[in-house]
Amino acid sequence: MKIEDLYEAAEIEDAVSDPDVAHLIINKDKIVGENEIAGLSVNAVEIEDGVDVEVVVEEDAVIEKPVHMCFGMTQEEGLQRIILDMDIRAGSEIGILAHCVFPKAVDVRHEMDAEIRVGEDAEYSYLEKHIHSPKGGLEVVPKAEIMLERRARYKNDFELVEGRVGELDIDYECVCEEDSILEMTAKVDGKEDDDISIREAGDLVGEGARGVLTTRVAARDDTDAEVINELSAEAAYTRGHVDCKEIIQDRGEARAVPIVDVHHPLAHVTHEAAIGSVDRKQLEALMARGLSEEEGVDLIIQGLLS
Repeated sequence: MKIEDLYEAAEIEDAVSDPDVAHLIINKDKIVGENEIAGLSVNAVEIEDGVDVEVVVEEDAVIEKPVHMCFGMTQEEGLQRIILDMDIRAGSEIGILAHCVFPKAVDVRHEMDAEIRVGEDAEYSYLEKHIHSPKGGLEVVPKAEIMLERRARYKNDFELVEGRVGELDIDYECVCEEDSILEMTAKVDGKEDDDISIREAGDLVGEGARGVLTTRVAARDDTDAEVINELSAEAAYTRGHVDCKEIIQDRGEARAVPIVDVHHPLAHVTHEAAIGSVDRKQLEALMARGLSEEEGVDLIIQGLLS
């Protein structure tokens, strides 16, 4: 497979050709494309089986166009380690669109270890879209420790809905200072014997901090899925909500563990978790419009994960 095929699978050909768009493209442990712009510095160093990446957004810098990152492998087998250090300094704004692309994976492990600091009054969004092989020969292990300073905003979206999951083990943890805002969303479509484990945690330590954890998972065939959402409120006027929905089909198994921990009488955190099969009335309505049962189930799951 050519490196251009990696670009095509991630649909980033136009972005990487635009001199005003910052990008970083990594194939296994090789840097195959990069571009910096004013206000943003990216220092990427090739290491054994991966790349060590340091990203700094300068104070008060506003990065107008989404930064494109692609972490992928065109090989069928191997290990990829990404060490990511993000320093989003005070008053700055940045959005990153990251693609993790493994279209030929038969026996691949992808590890991501991230440390993220979002400074006072800064805004940072990170959309991570996974494109996997249909063979399920992947082990994906992303870990992140996030720190939000006063009035910082952090939004993270994780999507794995194309190709087989394989084995997924997410572990994200965020500490939120005064008046900061945390939003974390994960959407995963499990098939065959996929194994899904998601842990997302937020610690609202500063007065007025807010956090929302949202998870959507489909467990089809023999998929095994477990979701642990933890939200802790330590200070006055903190607000939070945990929302987990899982659909199971066939022999799939799913568990949801919402943990709400409140340590102040003026804090308020809520949660809801729902696990069940596809709604029969909704499915029958779709079948009455000419869809097969399988098509109806797929459409309902697509709606859950959209």
